[in-house]
Amino acid sequence: MSDPSIFISAGEASGEHYGALLIDELRNQLALSGRDATFIGMGGPRMVQAGLNRIVRSEDVAVMGITEVIRHLPRIYREFRRLKASIRQRRPDIAILIDFPDIHFKLAEEFHRLGIPVIFFVSPQLWAWKKHRIKLVQKYVSKMLVIFPFEESFYRDHGVEVTFVGHPLADLPTPEISREHFAREAGLNASRSWIALLPGSRPKEIGDNLPQMLAAARILSLRGPRAAGSRKEFEFIIPLAPTLNASQRKMLAGLVKHHGEGLPVHLVDDARAALYHARASVVASGTATVEATLLGNPFVVVYRVSKLTYEIARRVVKVPFVAMPNLIAGKMVVPELIQNAFTAGNIVRNIEPLLPEGTVRESMKMELARIRAMLTIAPTGFGDNTETAISRVAEITLKQLGSPVPAPVES
Repeated sequence: MSDPSIFISAGEASGEHYGALLIDELRNQLALSGRDATFIGMGGPRMVQAGLNRIVRSEDVAVMGITEVIRHLPRIYREFRRLKASIRQRRPDIAILIDFPDIHFKLAEEFHRLGIPVIFFVSPQLWAWKKHRIKLVQKYVSKMLVIFPFEESFYRDHGVEVTFVGHPLADLPTPEISREHFAREAGLNASRSWIALLPGSRPKEIGDNLPQMLAAARILSLRGPRAAGSRKEFEFIIPLAPTLNASQRKMLAGLVKHHGEGLPVHLVDDARAALYHARASVVASGTATVEATLLGNPFVVVYRVSKLTYEIARRVVKVPFVAMPNLIAGKMVVPELIQNAFTAGNIVRNIEPLLPEGTVRESMKMELARIRAMLTIAPTGFGDNTETAISRVAEITLKQLGSPVPAPVES
């Protein structure tokens, strides 16, 4: 059997991380039978490092919100055409599309037209809004692989072949770096209380979220920490998303200088270590909320988009919560500060009760532990102890490769 050609595509920081892990795992599983694969598609630097022959950079198409997408449409459309042209030319054996539905549903249609099976990994939030898109999944997606347990029943009820594979982040071990070592690397004072500020992975998100986070940091610094009755000073940690390029990192540093002048703010590259060692965190809605949950770090969720995007979303989104931990739990576990409620004062009011030891902090930590258990699939039997969400996706992909490919559909 010849080595397969695999198209794999991710458009955002979290998906790009999963994509890199999946390329490595597919190679490992193929190597057991003396085979390898060629990987082509769209991704970021980690996927390239893992071996992706990149056609389009994910950084060039990852924008958020209705007005933001409209503004960048010419560039997005240009990159999309490049992807389609490459698909037609190279005819990969299978496609793995990771989240990012606005681009990936259109690509799925193209793959369907060419008779190439599509695995969609990380479900778009069709259960929240745009439920009409389920027809696209039914028509163009061979297998939907979901990472949240409630999604499996949603797709099964709509006749879609679906598997809950567990959440990839739940398989990661806790960071091994000690608090003292992390402090030395980041220039932090290990005797102080740290608060992590995670403004998002896109420049627009960062510009919208970071100023209020830093304003809250200033208020907290003036009041002094209340963690365990200590009067030690706070320090603030801002992890940098790996998808940010040099100019975007410079922009973030400029925001810190402008809005956080005089504050003990430290920029770091390791978000998981920052969340693990921070006393508490302020986290923009997105994958980072799941990371904070899995690491058991008490946090407050913030979320802001343009006024137009928010007004439209408010009318069409049909879920009771914004933060994924709250959606999984089916109740309010972490505070949500949405749009106009996202202010420095509200951040301070909601994070201060989480800082000292006591009922509020311990209650949240217990709820976060329950959610973590819901995102983890226990080993199914002997020899299965190393199975992970990523290894399940790779195994399903290779099984799909061994199955008959549907005949091409005439244009």
